[in-house]
Amino acid sequence: MDDGDHDTYYKNARFTLKTWTGQETELGTLKTYTETRFNFGNNTNDYSDQTADNADNWQGHNKDVSLNFAWIQLGGLRVGKDESAFDTFIGYAGNVINDTLVPYGGFDTNVVQYYFDAGNGFSAVVSLEEGYGDYSIDSYVPHVVGGVKWTQGWGAVTGVVAYDSNYEEVAGKVRLDVNATNELSLFIMGGYGSDDNYQDFFADTGGRGFYKQWSGNWAVWGGGTYKFNEKTSFNLQASYDEGKNLGIAANVAYDVVPGFTVTAEVDYLNAGKFDDADFSNWTNANKKSSVGGLLRFQRSF
Repeated sequence: MDDGDHDTYYKNARFTLKTWTGQETELGTLKTYTETRFNFGNNTNDYSDQTADNADNWQGHNKDVSLNFAWIQLGGLRVGKDESAFDTFIGYAGNVINDTLVPYGGFDTNVVQYYFDAGNGFSAVVSLEEGYGDYSIDSYVPHVVGGVKWTQGWGAVTGVVAYDSNYEEVAGKVRLDVNATNELSLFIMGGYGSDDNYQDFFADTGGRGFYKQWSGNWAVWGGGTYKFNEKTSFNLQASYDEGKNLGIAANVAYDVVPGFTVTAEVDYLNAGKFDDADFSNWTNANKKSSVGGLLRFQRSF
């Protein structure tokens, strides 16, 4: 086999360690949560352009350990490592595995945030955030996220707004969740963000920032879950942005026994501007249209 011909499928094994604590105090419930992920696998299935730095990426190996969550919460006040309230408060984009074919916001960040729950369906959040990598704050001014939500038996309406203090850009998302029947739940979410200042720094990725990670100013995500029975559910998500990037993901999740779930998923991605650096630099895609599938075995306890 010649160098560069190590074509194989992507594979990954993960052990996730989660810890919870909670106790009642005179100032409210004191909670902690941590989540640490350990991974073993290979990195990619395309090595036609291998270099000395990635020549062995087709081989299985231990990957970096990641700390995904590590926060303390007292009452409504949360401090520590979390995912951005721009995503957690409004909700992730469906129950598919690859829900970021069109991305809807950055995740990793340190936070100082406050949740308010009125107890009648109304809730709100304010979050001061650090960001990560190139999106980390570079001064004493944090990124700021604010959100409000109205939840009832039929579903929920949610809105979030984020301010990127580095580039003085604003992004927002609104979402509608509907419990159509006992078996069917649906959602639709739209995002809009300014990007004039991003274009000066991140033009090669379509002016994407920490919060507005989709291409162009606007994007939309929609889908739902249908439960055939207590063990089997069908999940679908479709996403599209102003850069004409289209993502479709669908899976069937089956609970073999309690705590053991097998999920089979098919994903489709069409790059609206594949010839531009906007798309290829962001996803490492090697062709305009891509179809992929994955099979996940998950044991939870």
